[in-house]
Amino acid sequence: MKPTNRLSSRRKFLAALGTGAAALCAPSVFGTAARAQQSNPRRFVIREDRFGRMFPQLPPFAAPSARLSEALLEMGKPGGILDAKDDLAAGPVQLIVDPDLNLNNPNNDLHTAGTTFMGQFMDHDVTFDLTSRLGVPTPPERSPNIRDPAFDLDSVYGGGPIADRELYEPVARGRYATKFKIESGGRFEDLPRVGSRAVIADPRNDENIIIAGLHAAFLLFHNKVVDLMSNNSIRLVSAAGNRNDPSEIFRRARQLTTWHYQWMILNEVLPLFIGQAMVKDILRNGRKFYRPEVTQIPVEFQAAAYRFGHSMVRPSYRANFTSLAGEPFFAIIFDPSQENSSDPDDLRGGFRASRRFIGWQTFFNFGDGNMRPNKLIDTKISTPLFNLPLAAIASGDPPTSLPQRNLLRHVTWQLPSGQSIANRMRVPALSGNDLSELKDFGNNLHESTPLWYYILKEAEVMEKGLRLGPVGGRIVGEVIIGLLQLDRNCFLADEPNWKPMLPTRSGKVTGNFRMVDFLTFAGVTQMR
Repeated sequence: MKPTNRLSSRRKFLAALGTGAAALCAPSVFGTAARAQQSNPRRFVIREDRFGRMFPQLPPFAAPSARLSEALLEMGKPGGILDAKDDLAAGPVQLIVDPDLNLNNPNNDLHTAGTTFMGQFMDHDVTFDLTSRLGVPTPPERSPNIRDPAFDLDSVYGGGPIADRELYEPVARGRYATKFKIESGGRFEDLPRVGSRAVIADPRNDENIIIAGLHAAFLLFHNKVVDLMSNNSIRLVSAAGNRNDPSEIFRRARQLTTWHYQWMILNEVLPLFIGQAMVKDILRNGRKFYRPEVTQIPVEFQAAAYRFGHSMVRPSYRANFTSLAGEPFFAIIFDPSQENSSDPDDLRGGFRASRRFIGWQTFFNFGDGNMRPNKLIDTKISTPLFNLPLAAIASGDPPTSLPQRNLLRHVTWQLPSGQSIANRMRVPALSGNDLSELKDFGNNLHESTPLWYYILKEAEVMEKGLRLGPVGGRIVGEVIIGLLQLDRNCFLADEPNWKPMLPTRSGKVTGNFRMVDFLTFAGVTQMR
């Protein structure tokens, strides 16, 4: 696996930011924006620990100004054009089961509800920006990416058992830990916590109880692999080394866990995002626009294209089936009225209580009829995302409207318009008529559109919201596949013919592996 010194140094950098992170990230969207415009040439940075650009030759979609920032805030405000205007007063159950309440925020029956949170987990595994300021132009090469830009689960493993001992089970002095700590909220697994604070490598994986449950499943999955390796119940990934050496068992267990994760990304999750045809095209014909020499995150991906997942979030979910006297726990994803509760009635993370666990049959298709779908990828965002708890914002600062934050990021990174990227890719571009709703905001936004909004509209118009369109799909597909291909420890580079070697739900090793198999192997799929 990759050396842990770089991962550890990034974690130390994050810790050093501490409470100062909020001050560093405090938004300043008026007045100083134009003065902050950089004279440095736009270029494609190839440092792994910095952000870069995928299209450095393209100009920003608009010049920064107070007028532009005001227009973006107006676009992304609660009750604005992006707000699905969900009837939250109807309650979390009716928002799921009443078709009339879904007319303005339709379901995507090709996706399961869990697809959103797997996408969120993947994002947290490759990118973490704590220093750029909303609405203030910032060169990407000056902004550190705290995460290792590879799908290597450093968001779970941190710096490893030596650098980040608090993540792992304690062992005798001089011994090497092989398993993660895992705790219980009273009924089922929970993240290890000190008080309510989760002791995990990436605090964002406790933003809501679904991603917290997914992180816990990764901890359990690794521990199960360690058990099987220690008992010689499964063949080790490599025959080299001392099979009984705890450090070697840990290394191989991490490799096997990571490779199954990477397999699911490439063969299950990414095709849902961009369509199998585009996945095949990129693998067969190569990456045309994301071509760095090392793994690195372009801001077109980080700040715009990959944020398409926000459109897939439901306003409410059935978290589990048996939380209270055998009754399901239905809840709004975020409810600001629950800010001071010790056991909130929404699905925010950061709390330990006996009902705060996940019944995965809601989120992935186990064939029992309990799975719920995602929302379409379109320009309608579920209403709770317009009033986030500050604890769910990494920098801890307003605005609390997620769409406003996304749009202001386009000024921060001086992103090109969706139209200019479509022209650069030589794919059909949306017309001004397709985006006519933006005319009222001035700034020529219907002709030179913020990339995030353009990608949502493109999916809505060209793919009926079922998957990303040609611009969004190409950016997301090339970056995700590129991160896999450029990682020398990924199975694609290390052992291209490798197939999953752990048993599926059937108990058989089939050479395939999906999320339902992952959750079953981790031992978190009993009806709960």
